[in-house]
Amino acid sequence: MLLKKASVKTCEMLLKEFEQGPKPFSPEKLVFTGVGERDVYNISAPFEDEGEFVIAGRVEPRDSEHSEVYFFVNRGEEWVPKEGAPVFTLQDPFVSRIRGELIFGGVQTFPHPSIEGTLGWRTIFYKGKNISSLKEFAKGPDGMKDIRLIELKDGSVGVFTRPQGEKGGRGKIGFTRIDSLDELTVEIMEEAPLLDNQFVDDEWGGVNELHLLSNGLVGVLGHIARFGEDGKRHYYPMVFVLNPDTMELSDIELIATRSHFLEGPAKRPDLVDVVFSGGLIRKEDGTADFYAGISDAEAQKITVIDPFVKYERLGDGREHFAKTRFA
Repeated sequence: MLLKKASVKTCEMLLKEFEQGPKPFSPEKLVFTGVGERDVYNISAPFEDEGEFVIAGRVEPRDSEHSEVYFFVNRGEEWVPKEGAPVFTLQDPFVSRIRGELIFGGVQTFPHPSIEGTLGWRTIFYKGKNISSLKEFAKGPDGMKDIRLIELKDGSVGVFTRPQGEKGGRGKIGFTRIDSLDELTVEIMEEAPLLDNQFVDDEWGGVNELHLLSNGLVGVLGHIARFGEDGKRHYYPMVFVLNPDTMELSDIELIATRSHFLEGPAKRPDLVDVVFSGGLIRKEDGTADFYAGISDAEAQKITVIDPFVKYERLGDGREHFAKTRFA
């Protein structure tokens, strides 16, 4: 099951390639209520909990990064807080399912232990049979965001990491696998080997959501980012595929840019061109609904051509579409 990867590509190269391919369509703003004047952004895709579709979203004032994560349910044209659901003091929520359990997590901030006036961060993981029963079971290393977990075809757990600093520079993606969630430790996450040739040193990226494809490959939804010459941040939603048995990779591909979404506010002027991947709902017609945080101020969804279909043809010649759909 051969995946071919070229040498590392910069954001500029990826943008040029993206311009030659199909474009996203049908952008739509998601309306969240019940949280006062606070913004809701950096959302998950809808997932099922107790027979109802739920979105986890980062909720915070425009002039602050002290955020909470709420769980929202759809009521007509709006998403409202789920009655009785817990609220977590976290940023950038994510969800997955492993061995029948709901896995939820987010980024916890705390006063930096050595740099006065700044914040440190770590990823916190919870699990339970549903939202109401979530209990903390693991923490990531201090200074590491964008850690994601997936149940692989053989039942083991794939762990994607994103170290920064001496090992990862501005942020690179690592991968390892463990037999069970009981083995998820700080040391395991710190020691995960880096994937080859993904980002140049001046750019960075991370994983946001994972999809197990029908042939056992892992479809990765993430982001790649850079600073512009004007000092502003530019975040682009991207995908690639990993063979967890051979560690072969596909090339990174962009699936959208900020210009494909509807115009709207930004948290700060340097965050206007930010699309932070939330999740993909793959559909039977070969498209996928892509949910994202926009400019650190709001949430939108847009329809893209399913980026993983072509990889599901590898190895067995079959196309297999995920049956999950949010209507």
